[in-house]
Amino acid sequence: MYVTAPTLDDLLRRVFERLLKSSNHIKPTKGPATELMGVLLKIANPRARLSRTETKGTLFSCLGELLWYLARTNDVRFISYYIPDYKKYSDDGKAVYGAYGPRLFKKGGHNQVAKVVRILRKKPHSRQAVIQLFDAVDIDSDHKHVPCTCTLQFMVRRSRLYMLTNMRSNDAFLGLPHDVFAFTMLQEIIARMLSIELGTYKHVVGSLHLYEKDRERAQRYLDEGWQSTVPMPAMPLGDPWHSILTLLDAEARIRSGRRLNIRKLNLSRYWADFVYLLQIFRYSKNGRTDKIAHLTRRISTNIYNTYIEKRRSKRPVTAVAPEQLPPAVN
Repeated sequence: MYVTAPTLDDLLRRVFERLLKSSNHIKPTKGPATELMGVLLKIANPRARLSRTETKGTLFSCLGELLWYLARTNDVRFISYYIPDYKKYSDDGKAVYGAYGPRLFKKGGHNQVAKVVRILRKKPHSRQAVIQLFDAVDIDSDHKHVPCTCTLQFMVRRSRLYMLTNMRSNDAFLGLPHDVFAFTMLQEIIARMLSIELGTYKHVVGSLHLYEKDRERAQRYLDEGWQSTVPMPAMPLGDPWHSILTLLDAEARIRSGRRLNIRKLNLSRYWADFVYLLQIFRYSKNGRTDKIAHLTRRISTNIYNTYIEKRRSKRPVTAVAPEQLPPAVN
């Protein structure tokens, strides 16, 4: 089955419609589901990677998961700060066995992202620019979390970077939006390292499924109707890694409650926006919604406003002393 769409929301609507009508029922470990086998998904504009709907408009968990990958860590405390359910997928309560970060950047002592860039700089039309995430040893013993992603392939054609992700399994409701966000961001990072523009994004799935427990929410998503398409801003030109490392340091400080002065970070508006978003997430988790409006005004684009408003309406999940929170700094 081939499903193509200009944006993530257009893609999700077509996928959910098919899965809700599917008569292929399976009973995997995580519960009964309907399934589509051997699916190819395509997004024409990879920057339109965020859902604009009330049901699936998730930004902060997507951003947190991306930064977890880029930080090259399997620390369950890091990711559970953004996605608490990850705690269930740790074998020892400390690490996530199938975490993508170490596999992307430290697999067998190899930085696979750097190797892909070297290959494509030397031979732009190479078909060997492939990152492997799922490994043969992953099924030698039981783990609570094994990678659903098998490979990420990058191809330069017509001076654009195209990406093909191969998944053995994909939860259409919870997993697919997060995967599209993280992988298209990685696609854009590598494109900037190569000084070229983005091509299309394709996503191949062996088992694309919708769990029974999510059917009502998927239907509610469809019932919301059409949403305007607003892609994220383009990543600044040039190698992004200095900005990424600065962002990761800021993320660690905000998550741990240390003080932060954004003006001293010397980040472009694109990357500084993410720092403001991380501060907003921290304040919303701790019920400090009075700080959010000020931070929102500092963000250079209004496309994140809908996600910020959703965070402002959430109840706090923890409570800490005000002095432990990072201040809102210009």
